[in-house]
Amino acid sequence: MSDSKVDDAKVEPTTFSDNGKLSPIDDNGSDGDTIIEGSEGVSKHEYDTLRHVGDRFPWTAWLIVIVEFAERWSYYGTTNILNNYIRAPLPRGSVNGAVFFAEDRAGGIAGALGRGQTVSFAIRTFNTFFVYITPFLGAIVADTMWGRYKTILFFSVVCLLGHVILVGSASPSSLAKTDTAMGLLIFAILVMAIGAGSIKSNVSPMIAEQYTGKLRKKTLGSGETVVVSPAVTIQSVYLWFYAAINLGASGAISASFLARDHGYWIAWLVPTGIFVLVPGVLLAGRKQYVVTPPRGSVLLETFRVVGFALRPAWSFNPAKTLRNIRAPNFWDPAKPSTYASGSIPGKITWDDEFVGEVARTCNACAVFLFFPFYWLCYSQIDGNLSTTAAGMTLNGSPNDLIQNLNPICIIIMVPIFDFLIYPFLRRRGINFTPIKRIYAGFIVAGISMAYAAALQSYLNNLSPCHDNAPSACETEIGTPNPAPVNVWIVAGPYILVGVSEIFASITSLEYAFTKAPTRMKSVVMAFSQFPIAVSAAINLALTPVNAEVHFLWLYTSFAVVAWVVGTIFFVTFRNLDRREAELNAIGKGDRAGFADERSSTSITEK
Repeated sequence: MSDSKVDDAKVEPTTFSDNGKLSPIDDNGSDGDTIIEGSEGVSKHEYDTLRHVGDRFPWTAWLIVIVEFAERWSYYGTTNILNNYIRAPLPRGSVNGAVFFAEDRAGGIAGALGRGQTVSFAIRTFNTFFVYITPFLGAIVADTMWGRYKTILFFSVVCLLGHVILVGSASPSSLAKTDTAMGLLIFAILVMAIGAGSIKSNVSPMIAEQYTGKLRKKTLGSGETVVVSPAVTIQSVYLWFYAAINLGASGAISASFLARDHGYWIAWLVPTGIFVLVPGVLLAGRKQYVVTPPRGSVLLETFRVVGFALRPAWSFNPAKTLRNIRAPNFWDPAKPSTYASGSIPGKITWDDEFVGEVARTCNACAVFLFFPFYWLCYSQIDGNLSTTAAGMTLNGSPNDLIQNLNPICIIIMVPIFDFLIYPFLRRRGINFTPIKRIYAGFIVAGISMAYAAALQSYLNNLSPCHDNAPSACETEIGTPNPAPVNVWIVAGPYILVGVSEIFASITSLEYAFTKAPTRMKSVVMAFSQFPIAVSAAINLALTPVNAEVHFLWLYTSFAVVAWVVGTIFFVTFRNLDRREAELNAIGKGDRAGFADERSSTSITEK
């Protein structure tokens, strides 16, 4: 197709306006064509008909991949063994949590505090809740004070301090007084959650910000003209970013063996050492990163804009409140132009365009409202399935080792999806859009829970103790008495959840970044993590039923919830797929002013 002719008909050049419609612009594009806002001369017709390919992203992005790899190793190297540490007592003869007698190691389980499954679940769930609430702290600090780079650097030191406290909490002298060990554990969890959560809301957008390319055309050596798409590039960025997360998580495989054979303080000393890479790599590349400087209290102002809009819409009648929120003039009370000159409330410190960005971002990112139900399924592989595995024949494999199959599966599948599956679909003209991918993630997550439910039912029937906590089933001399079921059969849910993450979790990161105006990326990324905290809060409310005797019911319920909520999600948001190009242009046009992506600057220029 010619670059200068698309259609014989003369069409007035247009661009996307605030309301998502096409509106006239200056004729700076092809004859009879429409130019997509923010692109380098790519027409709407070319965007719809040419094959989309990804661009290269710079080496500084790979430095941030290393940062994420080290941070996730330290996180999963810590949390993957928390379940046994809290739930199970010290093995016979042990002072540090390790299985003391060699003859016990084939089926023995490391442990320390002996507080039981319910207490273990509550503490681990609180940890998840707190880790995914604190991204808002990191977003506020980055947007108002330090920018993303300095925020990540500072909170990496905070997180490192938490790791040191954790190592001390698991020393033999500490475990001699389990109440002391429990108190230090909770304190360490709080400190590490503040550090890790504040890093989380900033490292995800920072890696994508290293790529500053725009939508453009390119002619390949074969003569084919393609569209070099930032959206496809960002999709690839987050695929590999997520691979780094899971490479770090799988690196924590050693933690299970170290805890069983050498004790918990040794098991937690290794991820502490790995975490030292985080501030080290950040400092090594400090002169090369593309960074976004702080631009004011974007998160706080976002809440204020929403508050101004909600105030007149609120009603004790929920149906009326919903109608008011959906009304075309819902955002008007937050716009300065609504008020007469001189009567603008003093708390309004923004312009109409900022209100428009908040409105469009909220509309696009409403997809995150459904994610708590997805993360309920994921939460089961974080602990409950490990307890299920503890009631099976281990044959020398620690029960908490199996959960590392989840990150290993993702590491294997990411290059397959990035280099084979997604390009194959694009070459065939199949548009596997974000909404469809997320829906597929819900469906596969539900299948994983159905597998877990069937396995738990089978295990209950074969266990010598039957439904009465198979993981705690013991012989008369107090050694484990597992069901005659090989522990690796439990691999199915971990692998299936890994596939679902490629569809749903990775896409949610991509969606959060591409749909956010530049000055609101930390805000939106924090909101994209918030559903995990909501999921943890729901799980906290379900603590009484998160006992082993209820696992069959729990897994079955989560399978049904994933399928039902996923279907409602797809029906609700399938129209967003048709507006993909428009939503990707939010906050990226000429009117974005200082919010334009090109305003990012290197640290040495600040």
